[in-house]
Amino acid sequence: METLLKPLQDLVDKFRSLEGVGKKSATRMAFSILNMSEENARAFADAIIAAKTNIGICSVCQNISDSEICDICSSSTRDHSIVCVVEDPQSVMALEKVKEYTGVYHVLNGTISPMKGIGPDMLTIKELLKRVENENISEVIIATNPTVEGEATAMYISRLLKPFDIKVTRIANGLPVGADLEYADEITLFRAIQGRRDI
Repeated sequence: METLLKPLQDLVDKFRSLEGVGKKSATRMAFSILNMSEENARAFADAIIAAKTNIGICSVCQNISDSEICDICSSSTRDHSIVCVVEDPQSVMALEKVKEYTGVYHVLNGTISPMKGIGPDMLTIKELLKRVENENISEVIIATNPTVEGEATAMYISRLLKPFDIKVTRIANGLPVGADLEYADEITLFRAIQGRRDI
């Protein structure tokens, strides 16, 4: 490909810095921006800045939120005695699509991965243990992805929760090994929640 004009190349590079975006996709997105009206391009830029400025972390569950405590944690209709532990905010969104889970969540913001230099202290595991210690929790559902890192993280957390007098379960059938929660359909996620097992 011919060398792009510097402003366009800079835009391509910014898109390429996003997770999962390759050179072709980044170039296609950059040209889409270039073909926008100036008004739409400014609105696009404003939306990025607004999201970055106004979205923070819920002080209870560590999920993304535009207030100190997210809507799920502050809801009186949710079962606060059941906590579903997930890797990331995308997993919360995926499980919420099912509309069958009525408990609350805890977002780890990653998984234990020695290969990537991510240890337990870099996740929100301490915050989870404080919740179990201080709140009236009867069950923790571990819903990390069925990957090597997800399974290792699930086992690590389950060992830490053993001393507490609570039920610890793991989502089971329905999710193939190597799959991410955010890409699973509603029926698969529903079966996974219903088929959770003790660990």
